[in-house]
Amino acid sequence: MKPDQWSTAFTARVVQGMRAARRAAGLTMGDVAHGCADRGLTEITEQSVKNLESGRKASMTIADFVVLADVLGVPPVTLLFPLGTSATVEVLPGREVSPWDALAWFTGESPMDQPAPEGTARDVLDVFRNHCDLVAAALMSTALATQRRRQASTTLDRARRTALLERASGYEEHAFEDCAELRAFRGRMRDRDLVPPALPAELAHVDHPENYPEDSE
Repeated sequence: MKPDQWSTAFTARVVQGMRAARRAAGLTMGDVAHGCADRGLTEITEQSVKNLESGRKASMTIADFVVLADVLGVPPVTLLFPLGTSATVEVLPGREVSPWDALAWFTGESPMDQPAPEGTARDVLDVFRNHCDLVAAALMSTALATQRRRQASTTLDRARRTALLERASGYEEHAFEDCAELRAFRGRMRDRDLVPPALPAELAHVDHPENYPEDSE
């Protein structure tokens, strides 16, 4: 594809995905326009949607794109690089890759041989992804510890209760370690002037260890 044709073709592919998502959601063009207006984007009218889907309008702003994706209920990136519909996609003029590789490039998930230099955009992305992994681990171990202790408190079988309490104790050790690792990681983020994401309620004690829930049998 010639470089001067790429932009139009790229937009057409995005609009094709939007049309499919609209139909799958059972929305009319008017519904989409109303959804955009509800989100404060009143300039997207039913006629605007018609012009996009018919090809009379061959471009859209980033603001239009993200609001339309929200109205349609689809992750924006899947409209840019639809998965499962073709073997390759022209991610940039003259650059054909698989849709998955295009998506990974766009989101900064493409594998790297070496860690990204500190302070770069890719490094910050990696830091927040690592934080997400630590949150997931702490949530899992905390939930397992709570579940085992709850089971122990409701069973009438003394031997089973003892076994469950032992398991709970082990899970609580893991949860304590996971939460401590998460707390330290969040501290390092703040040292770099990065603002960590808000924690789920179950992990609120990570930032306030004095409120760490006490064990009870």
